[in-house]
Amino acid sequence: MSKVLVLNSGSSSIKYRLYDGDRVLDRGTVERIGEPGGGPSDHTGAIRQILDGLDLTGLTVVGHRVVHGGRRFTAPTLVDDEVLAAITDLVPLAPLHNPANLAGIEVARQALPEVPQVAVFDTAFHHTLPDSAATYAIDREVAQRYSIRRYGFHGTSHAYVSRRTAELLDRPYEEINTITLHLGNGASACAVAGGRSVATSMGMSPLEGLVMGTRSGDLDPTIMFHLRREGGLGVDEIDDLLNHRSGLLGLSGVNDMRELLARRAAGDEAATLAFDVYCRRITGYVGAYYALLGRVDAVTFTAGVGEHAAPVRAAALAGLDRLGITIDPDRNDGRGDRFISPDGAEVAVCVIGTDEEREIARAARAVVTAGS
Repeated sequence: MSKVLVLNSGSSSIKYRLYDGDRVLDRGTVERIGEPGGGPSDHTGAIRQILDGLDLTGLTVVGHRVVHGGRRFTAPTLVDDEVLAAITDLVPLAPLHNPANLAGIEVARQALPEVPQVAVFDTAFHHTLPDSAATYAIDREVAQRYSIRRYGFHGTSHAYVSRRTAELLDRPYEEINTITLHLGNGASACAVAGGRSVATSMGMSPLEGLVMGTRSGDLDPTIMFHLRREGGLGVDEIDDLLNHRSGLLGLSGVNDMRELLARRAAGDEAATLAFDVYCRRITGYVGAYYALLGRVDAVTFTAGVGEHAAPVRAAALAGLDRLGITIDPDRNDGRGDRFISPDGAEVAVCVIGTDEEREIARAARAVVTAGS
């Protein structure tokens, strides 16, 4: 079998997986990159540390997660100098993530010059969004000039989980409609019709949509003007507020769902409100996506909160019985990939562990195989 190395670079951490076929040979995470008293001083040092610790004999390809591919990159892409320059040009659309992704690619290319490098884009799965879903209602010329549109994110996760949902249902992927809910510190919803993303909650950036650990999700744009005019906040201050000091953290003081649930159970009013706001937003998106799809075969929860927070799953889908969406409380408290809906439910409700690295490996291997 062929060895594939996956580098999933975030703003302050890097996950890595080394596969031989479907078998994981090595894995790990380098965290707190660039933080005082933390790990390596930058992503370049972190990637070198990872490469030095692995047996890369027989490596056939390195797959890299790249958050933003803009409108140009709609599929996994073999990296060359032109592609690297194009990803660099997209940094203004993802200033917190694309630089880290680029660092991983550049170091790996230098260290492994004979090994193909493949970029797998978070946004690519959503290139099938219809224009009516991707277009914001602002002046067309302004939107085109500044590349303003809905791109969507968490694409590798939504792709993997929607495909695994079809396997769990034992039905062809191209025949089912699924609402996937990726609920982690970042969170997004996606409507998948026959394997194609047709709606997703994140927009031009990962800020839009669901309530997240530290991000606000949907809000009235006038709030930003109000903060500027009445509060005197600068653009960078508002950016920091909405991305790093909002969401669950802003509402309750904590962004870890486990701690939030413990505080809620103890009667903390702020935690209770944060939980309610968080779940209500999910309920609204599920209902909206049901209407867009017309028929829903499954609703699937994934990522840290989605996989492990039973109270969130129960509250997020409460009151949707008339849509055929219900949860069995005993199954909801279980573990592993499974159905949590009752037998015979009109809409299957599933919990599936996401595996973005495996999806990246699959995509990278396919690019190299197709080119050989």
